[in-house]
Amino acid sequence: MPSPYRAIFSAPGSREFSAAGFLGRMPLSMMGIGVVTMISQLTGRYGLAGALSATLAMSAAVCGPQVSRLVDRYGQRRVLRPVTLVAVAAVAGLLICAQQGAPEWTLFVFSVGAGCVPSVGSMIRSRWAEIYRGSSRDLHTAYAWESIVDEVCFIFGPIISIGLSTAWFPEAGPLIAGGFLLVGVFWLTSQRATEPVPHPKSQQTGGSALRSRGLQVLVATFVATGAIFGGVDVVTVAFAEERGHKAAASLVLAVYALGSCLAGAVFGLLHLKGNPSTRWLVGVCAMAVSMIPLLLAGNLPLLAVALFVAGLAIAPTMVTTMALVEAHVPRTKLTEGMTWTSTGLAVGVALGSSAAGWVVDAAGAKAGYAVPVVAGALAAAVAVLGYRRLAGPAATGGRGEDDRHLRTDEDERVA
Repeated sequence: MPSPYRAIFSAPGSREFSAAGFLGRMPLSMMGIGVVTMISQLTGRYGLAGALSATLAMSAAVCGPQVSRLVDRYGQRRVLRPVTLVAVAAVAGLLICAQQGAPEWTLFVFSVGAGCVPSVGSMIRSRWAEIYRGSSRDLHTAYAWESIVDEVCFIFGPIISIGLSTAWFPEAGPLIAGGFLLVGVFWLTSQRATEPVPHPKSQQTGGSALRSRGLQVLVATFVATGAIFGGVDVVTVAFAEERGHKAAASLVLAVYALGSCLAGAVFGLLHLKGNPSTRWLVGVCAMAVSMIPLLLAGNLPLLAVALFVAGLAIAPTMVTTMALVEAHVPRTKLTEGMTWTSTGLAVGVALGSSAAGWVVDAAGAKAGYAVPVVAGALAAAVAVLGYRRLAGPAATGGRGEDDRHLRTDEDERVA
């Protein structure tokens, strides 16, 4: 492990909570694609599969920020465990209904419940922020590390989910994803020493973290970015099936994540100067441009190469996004702020998955890649239009103003 990464793990408990976070985040890459694979095998309908995947993502988008807001107030352990039990029970109901051929409306009902999962990545990043709040360099490396973990999940998650569902039984992928969520969250919440101190409602002012104008730009851009990811997932499975190698879709998607993982590893070693909002804008535009070659890929090897190149822009953009969230959101609402970016992605994944499923059913897999191309163009447009909000001073005061208020309160108590 390169020295900057080794250094951040000198903090007590950091290895344990990062490992627990890895397990807890596996469903992020397994559940949606697992449902797509399961439903397409059981019914042959990609439109229904995409709609259920979209329902999962939309449910996560609605519930995620609310769960994180409760976490900021009451702590991770008190909130995450009951929420996780509800989500796992809903996953079980979804799989039973799918296997038994229950009416379609039951699948959507349980998909809503299965989407009520906590944003485990935000929980882990908030622990890093608590440990390295005074060291921007270490925090940059920590965020880069977590982006690498995200991408490792996206490398192995689809392989496990699609592979088990095609080689074992259709429901295997989502089933294992639910198991990862249960183990990861309960392991994480058993580690109390590194859990961020909750901030009761009396310490929080200004309403939701989403009132930050800078965070609004990040979330809006990530809706379009999520549509890229959702579209690529659904269309790649269909593309591989059309060519008689459906199981190979997991390998192609793994290559996509591998490109991001390698870029994130290098990015974490750099100590970049200058305005992070500029780096963020360049990253979003690079993601948009990288979607165009997907329309030209005529076989799986060429598609894998195109996706690897496209993946190089992902992790650096995500790392920079977390830094911008920390700058534009008060400390007492940091978990919620980070979750809002995940929510934007989830909404986009829902829209992209649904749109891609219908396009594939209507015009074939290759035409489906127009969905991520259009989504990329929208992401770049929103990023350009909102750039000034991120480049200027934080409208909500960000972490600096929030910390000054906290110090003032402490001074008053001492006096």
